[in-house]
Amino acid sequence: MIPAPTGQATTKRRSIWRRLAKILILLLAALVIGLWLVYTPSGLLGKADAIAFAVCHRIEARAFHIGERAMPLCARCTGMQLGALVAGLFYLIRGRGRAGGYPPTALAVTLGVFALIWAVDGLNSYLTLFPEAPHLYEPSNLMRLMTGMLIGVGLGTMVYATFNQSVWREWKSKPALRSFGDMAFLLLIEIGVMALVLTENPLLLYPLAIISTLAVVGVLTSVYTVMILLFLKRENQANSWRDLVFPVLGGLTVTILQIGLIDWGRYALTGSWTGIGL
Repeated sequence: MIPAPTGQATTKRRSIWRRLAKILILLLAALVIGLWLVYTPSGLLGKADAIAFAVCHRIEARAFHIGERAMPLCARCTGMQLGALVAGLFYLIRGRGRAGGYPPTALAVTLGVFALIWAVDGLNSYLTLFPEAPHLYEPSNLMRLMTGMLIGVGLGTMVYATFNQSVWREWKSKPALRSFGDMAFLLLIEIGVMALVLTENPLLLYPLAIISTLAVVGVLTSVYTVMILLFLKRENQANSWRDLVFPVLGGLTVTILQIGLIDWGRYALTGSWTGIGL
């Protein structure tokens, strides 16, 4: 028997290891996601609650309500996640699927101002938890939703650019958010989405509740996918979404694992899936 050439043998071993790695990722993903699905509350809103449970205080008074039921995320987190999702979809629809550049300086400063407004409103709202603490104004769910959407625009923009410049072999250096015209158009759409939330119509809030919590998973999965590729030194090698199936599945698995561990810790402390009571 003639031994295979060294180069051919090495290629064969690599192929075997890659197949084993893919099988391992599939098994791990099935285990983590399966356990999370089994041990979290039933129903779509129950699963949405479990996602929100890991990232939000879920104070009922600070959330919009679907009838008598609080939305999974508080008003601020709802705005943040919907804002980030709308920003990402806006860039895709505008044909900037692989745009990986960060916004120009003036726009970046504007996004920084959005973050500052969000932080000030959050601090002001937090101070009202203490009866004797001074605060600038009476907080409201409208302000929480609005400032959440402003920070969501920045979050979505930065995650979108970081993802594209990290995963694609041929990513574009132009930014997704290119002008104040872009920003004005995007903010108009964000205001439209905010108006849908403010109707407090259950027929609108139910899908928005599901979508906002799925946005949490989407943002975290994007971040973890990039981290995995950087750790494995496999960044900038994807030519199509097919090349990203297993990295994204790995990112999703880490996301659900993180959510599940926080869920478990918080449930162990409180014994309940409900939010923080005031």
